[in-house]
Amino acid sequence: MNHTPDLREGEKGAWISIIAYLFLSGTKLIIAYIGNSEALWADGLNNSTDVIASIAILIGLRISQKPPDQNHRYGHYRAETISSLLAAFIMAAVGIQVIFSTITKILDKGSTAPDMVTAWTALGASVIMFIVHRYNLALSKKINSSALYAAAQDNRSDALVSIGAFIGIIGAKFGIGWLDPLAGLVVGVVICRTAWEIFKDSTLALTDGFDEKRLTEIKQTITKYPEVKLVADIKGRVLGNQPILDVTIKVNPELNVHQSHDITVMIEKELVEKHGILYTHIHIEPYIE
Repeated sequence: MNHTPDLREGEKGAWISIIAYLFLSGTKLIIAYIGNSEALWADGLNNSTDVIASIAILIGLRISQKPPDQNHRYGHYRAETISSLLAAFIMAAVGIQVIFSTITKILDKGSTAPDMVTAWTALGASVIMFIVHRYNLALSKKINSSALYAAAQDNRSDALVSIGAFIGIIGAKFGIGWLDPLAGLVVGVVICRTAWEIFKDSTLALTDGFDEKRLTEIKQTITKYPEVKLVADIKGRVLGNQPILDVTIKVNPELNVHQSHDITVMIEKELVEKHGILYTHIHIEPYIE
């Protein structure tokens, strides 16, 4: 299970996200302060948490490349998942802070309309993040990285958040003063929602959870082989972005060791090609009617 070249290539997406988020968060926070926009300020804070999340993914990818050692016989693939879990807590804390701050602003009837430069900043940031999203999405599919795919979806949500901030600022500029802080509130909710999704996926992987629907599809693939009389058991878990399967199949007891081994090789090959399962442990038992 040595996929270090793929993991190294995945670092490119993490670095691009980090650079983009650093630039956008700094720009948004400065212009939001000058232009008096709660929506853009919340969006900038959102991007600052995304920097942390992207760094966590980068660190996880780096640690995941370490070879197996005496204490980690399966490698270090779960380091990426642990880093994502820590990032989720940080994002949730910032999201809650943004929500409480913007609620205060909404209740404040003295809110003033933001400057138009904040609107154009939000719109330009949306375009940049959509480009980053497309790049990371293509790269995640190329190297089959669930973590980078999640990062790509986060990039997409950030692009949409910036569009929301743009709409809120424009609305506030046309006399609806509460619309700008309301957009900031929506941003805070989006931050918390993204944190929850990352938390949910990370805890599922760390507790050896696996998609039941995917297991059913894999079982159907194995069952189609005439040599397989019964799929007695099938379990799945995930190490980082590496799905691991443990399968017990029952075959004709008259088959010799060589014939039984050939069956496992055929199954493993199709699981790689059809389902992207790179590591499958198949246990063979005699089928007795």
